[in-house]
Amino acid sequence: MRTLRIGMTGTDVMEIQAMLRKLGFYNAVPDGIFGPRTQQAVIEFQRRYGLTPDGIIGANTYNAMERYLLGYDIYTIVRGDTLYAIANRYGTTPALIQAANPGTLPNSLRVAQRIIVPYGFNVVDTNIDYTYEIMERDIEGLMARYPFLEVGITGTSTLGRNLYYIRIGTGANQVFYNGAHHSLEWITVPVLMKFIEEFSRSYAQGQSLNGYDTQDIWNYSSIYIVPMVNPDGIELVLNGLQPSNPNYYELIRWNNDSANFSTTWQSNNRGVDLNHNYNAGWEQSRAAGAALGITGPGPSRYSGPSPESEPEVRAMVGFTRIHNFRLVLAYHSQGEVIFWNFQNLAPPDALRIGNMLSSVSGYRLEEASGIASYAGYKDWFIKEYRRPGYTIEVGLGVNPLPISQFDRIFADNLPILLLSSVV
Repeated sequence: MRTLRIGMTGTDVMEIQAMLRKLGFYNAVPDGIFGPRTQQAVIEFQRRYGLTPDGIIGANTYNAMERYLLGYDIYTIVRGDTLYAIANRYGTTPALIQAANPGTLPNSLRVAQRIIVPYGFNVVDTNIDYTYEIMERDIEGLMARYPFLEVGITGTSTLGRNLYYIRIGTGANQVFYNGAHHSLEWITVPVLMKFIEEFSRSYAQGQSLNGYDTQDIWNYSSIYIVPMVNPDGIELVLNGLQPSNPNYYELIRWNNDSANFSTTWQSNNRGVDLNHNYNAGWEQSRAAGAALGITGPGPSRYSGPSPESEPEVRAMVGFTRIHNFRLVLAYHSQGEVIFWNFQNLAPPDALRIGNMLSSVSGYRLEEASGIASYAGYKDWFIKEYRRPGYTIEVGLGVNPLPISQFDRIFADNLPILLLSSVV
């Protein structure tokens, strides 16, 4: 991590502000600007932890902050400790401590034993620009707090970033959710990450979630989630084009001679729109793009030189082929709409399920038209497997949607995510 000081800006500043807010040092909305208020919050943090109160986040201060960014501490048992007392000290519950430490019994704590203790706040922040680096750290934190989660890698992006999957549950009914094929639509990543955290917490404590018994879902279904399909594109949107990018000059040319990708770029690092690169009406997608003047790499709609030309798409196709998914959800933004069919190939129960998803969310159920109706992930899934597949367009407005919409988006989509796992 770079050294942070007053006057600097960035998503890393925003992440620190969110962490300081959870600890009570910062009382403003995270904005990514390291101003006097952030500096004072850092000074207060440094004083609390015996660090030099200079308001600069260097190595020592960052090391002290890291456990709060990850959401857990490593605690050493001393004589007289109980799980209840430890939980009370950290603002958490004995059940969550036990979940983080499988096999640990409340009455058999050993002096000098080291255990993972989750803090009483969430790992996943839903009030910040959500980057690949933040997602990686959140996955690490969730794995520590909920070791029953399965985490793996489906493949890598054009620039070699890992495409992570997280599995919830062990049941035979397999479903698959994915987010952020399009980089401006990064808000779908924290939606899926928040779902993973909420489900895991409820399951660990034997609680229901939005009226669903999470233990029943765990035993009945296996929910596979790839939260971020297009990490390279999200990096361009949220952190900008870096001189080290191997396609630096090409990207500027592809982006209409602009180095500002924050409001225009949906594609991957090769200028290919990943949700137009699947082998499902790919030729029609290419022709529709050409009719719009799109014949090569650019911000959006370019279908690529051939179907499945992009490593991100090949990873998604390969991951799907090695599983037996009953149903898939591809998360996008915006429009508050659910697209459910592809060239009338959807199975008979797809409309019934789509109506149920529409009912619990308030989103309209529609069929896509024009260039948007070709070569997407759900199109390919329906074509290949004749099983239900849905594109969920969250929120309203212009991409990228502001993070201030998150709470409403999550409330609308939690019923979809739960129902889809058992329908």
